[in-house]
Amino acid sequence: MDFTFSEDQIAFRHSMSRFLMTEAAPEMLREIWETDGGRSPELRNKIAAQGLTALSVPEAEGGMGLGDVDWALMTQEIGYYAIPDSLADTAYVAAGILSALPEGHALRATWLPKVADGSARLAVGHPVNPWVADAQLSDLLLMAEPTPQGLALHALSREAVQIAPLTSIDASRRLARVQWTPSSSSLVLSGEQAQPIWDAALDRANLNISGQLIGLAQCMLDRSVDYVTQRKQFGKVIGSFQAVKHHLADVVTSIEFAKPVLYRAVVAMNEGDVNRAAYVSHAKIACAEAAWLAGRQGIQTHGAMGYTWEVDLQMFMKRAWVLNSAWGDQAFHKARLRSMLLSDTAVLGPSASMPSASNTI
Repeated sequence: MDFTFSEDQIAFRHSMSRFLMTEAAPEMLREIWETDGGRSPELRNKIAAQGLTALSVPEAEGGMGLGDVDWALMTQEIGYYAIPDSLADTAYVAAGILSALPEGHALRATWLPKVADGSARLAVGHPVNPWVADAQLSDLLLMAEPTPQGLALHALSREAVQIAPLTSIDASRRLARVQWTPSSSSLVLSGEQAQPIWDAALDRANLNISGQLIGLAQCMLDRSVDYVTQRKQFGKVIGSFQAVKHHLADVVTSIEFAKPVLYRAVVAMNEGDVNRAAYVSHAKIACAEAAWLAGRQGIQTHGAMGYTWEVDLQMFMKRAWVLNSAWGDQAFHKARLRSMLLSDTAVLGPSASMPSASNTI
């Protein structure tokens, strides 16, 4: 399997990275964190102008019509710069749910153009992830209702639900508990019809989280490397000490081992692989472990000051901590992976992991 991205995909990533480097510097993030809403409409509008909100929206609704593979790099950039916004929840997860509705469906026709131009914020609630990000700021909430036939899909306005804000160790995460009453007026699809859509949404949400965790891990590594090449002890930069080198080398290895797992899961998602859920859970586990290690070793290399508000490292470390449990904790994803590996129909071995050299990303 060839994990080489196209020149257009790499160019788009580089353009987004250059943009966010200027527009989402740590000092700007701190200012946004400390506002009441914790969001910057100006930053979101600028991101929309770059085309990121239109990435997954079909061309018929004003978007680019691109797939899951194109998000594999973008989510890493969102994580690397710790964007204080549930941007991908709207532009990737919610857009995927709406795009799965039949063409001409009123909900799809109304909201996808607004997602594409960045004028709407959508929130997604799922039993696996009951704490809804940016619910109090959303224009529309897509909620799952458990039924005997599966998860039904409901669409509600913010005024139709009760929202109880929750605190988080990551000040940029604006979470809430949403209370609502299912009704025929809010019902979009029955459980039997909507269950496959919710299954795909769960996997897309985890690919989004996994990509952000890789980005966070890389950012924490870069900041740690920068610190140890400047900090001196005993007349030498601490980066020259072998123990410090080993700490950071472990992080590099963990990140590089997690990336192909993420990309394999993205391909499985894009192609509708029968074992998609297992690949996605494997990616979430690997990427979360890389981010945890990057945070832990970053604290080691920074010393106790790495926890303090004045040091940028803590911003990215806290984000990694909370994303580790978003859309399913480690136990949930290990259970999904185990169920595939131990099933009677499991297809194992190198040929299953890398089925064909012609499958390119």
